[in-house]
Amino acid sequence: MLLRPFGVLGSGSRPARACPGAISVSQLPFRQGVRLAVDVGSVRVGVARSDPGGILASPLAVLASGPGAKTAQARAELARLAASEGVIEVIVGLPTSLSGREGTAAAGAREFAADLAGWLAPVPVRLVDERFTTTEAHDALRRGGKDARARRQVVDAAAAAVLLQAALDAERATGRPPGQLVRAGDGADA
Repeated sequence: MLLRPFGVLGSGSRPARACPGAISVSQLPFRQGVRLAVDVGSVRVGVARSDPGGILASPLAVLASGPGAKTAQARAELARLAASEGVIEVIVGLPTSLSGREGTAAAGAREFAADLAGWLAPVPVRLVDERFTTTEAHDALRRGGKDARARRQVVDAAAAAVLLQAALDAERATGRPPGQLVRAGDGADA
């Protein structure tokens, strides 16, 4: 399946050559701890979890979402999951267009992330670009033999796992936490 960490600086059979003065990926700082990722949709919220070493992302749950009480229940369940898993941060997917523009779905994700930040404080919440995560998740599930009906039930959690794996890989490559930190109350105006 698609949800695996990428190789270190070279994926071929030959070892990667070191550049003089270059820092190897293993020398970059990397925070240990469980992370959750959230793929916010208008009907469902997909949730993924990393292992305590922050190496591998796995689908965890799909929560009901929607207007009013369902969204509040999803946030409360995420707060419960974050506490029970002892997470060090939560990643929320930010849906943007191919050009990088943000539409109504992005505004909804920003609002969800800001509200979630209030529920989870002091656990940090970060927005990370989620372009192509759902497409990649559908492709991986299709290759795994899931038909369209079966995919519909789990694709949101799989998309959250794709998002989380990309965030983990980005942090490992750069030594910096991924995305944009969200503060409670930032909302859609951020």
